[in-house]
Amino acid sequence: MSASAAATNRSHGSFGASVRWLLRKLGGGIFVLWAVATAIFFGIRMIPGDPAEAILGGPGSQASPEALAAARAQYGLDLPLHVQYFGQLWRLATGNMGTSYSLKIPVTDVLRELVPSTLILAVLALLLAWAMALVLAVLSTRSGGLGTALASGLEIVSAAVPHFWLASVLIMVFSTALGWLPPVSTNTPAGLVLPVITLALPLAGFLGQVMRDTMEEAQRSAFALSARARGESETGVLLRHSLRHAALPGIALSGWALGSLLSGAVVVESIFARPGLGRSLLSAVTTRDIPLVTGVALLSAASYVVIMALSDIAERLVDPRISAP
Repeated sequence: MSASAAATNRSHGSFGASVRWLLRKLGGGIFVLWAVATAIFFGIRMIPGDPAEAILGGPGSQASPEALAAARAQYGLDLPLHVQYFGQLWRLATGNMGTSYSLKIPVTDVLRELVPSTLILAVLALLLAWAMALVLAVLSTRSGGLGTALASGLEIVSAAVPHFWLASVLIMVFSTALGWLPPVSTNTPAGLVLPVITLALPLAGFLGQVMRDTMEEAQRSAFALSARARGESETGVLLRHSLRHAALPGIALSGWALGSLLSGAVVVESIFARPGLGRSLLSAVTTRDIPLVTGVALLSAASYVVIMALSDIAERLVDPRISAP
């Protein structure tokens, strides 16, 4: 076989592998969205209460039986459960998320308004968590036994701190005692500081533990010894080799990190009175706003699927030893 023919076969094989990888990701993403929609549909109907009451303003609305019956008929709540289920799946597949029971506006409009706020919070928290984790990993590997013990202790403590406790402490220290930052989120950069730190610190502790182990392993590896033998300084080994390998587990965990940030946003946005998906999801669950709960959950699941795919691609770009998609 000629060299050109071999190169053509490799190109075709690489293209076929990329297509198969893309189809697996697409199929997995569709399954995740279906599973989330199914869990939400049946789970929220297990909550005691009548969804028709939520449509009419909640139990305190004192709606008449005729009004409740009309609401059930209008939203299809009087249909058999399996008919409601497949009807909802069809509407979601065609991009129709329905109208929020409590807000009386389309769910897509609610999401369009709330997504930027939560996205800014999550992205800033993820970047800060990455920066803090890398600093802890570098300090623990360059500062000797005492530095390693100190960094390890900080990682364990920060990873174990619950969001609601951390938020309360930050408010008491930086808002009540020092008066440096507002206790509630505002439309200014200062209003973002405490919510971002509250979300980032526990995640940084977890990422730092994983990155530190990988960095220590990279520092003892054969390629690090070879680089030192060629006259590379310790700083050069760290910047050119160890940091890249330490970033791999963090990249691989980016999808999980996003899910952690979105779940933490439910608490953080409620404590700091910040509008966003997390706070709206909590309110929607308590009022049995089925369309809004479904929309927020599906958007979160779709974000998780996309981030997982992007992190998979980034991991392969950072480490060429990982097989291409």
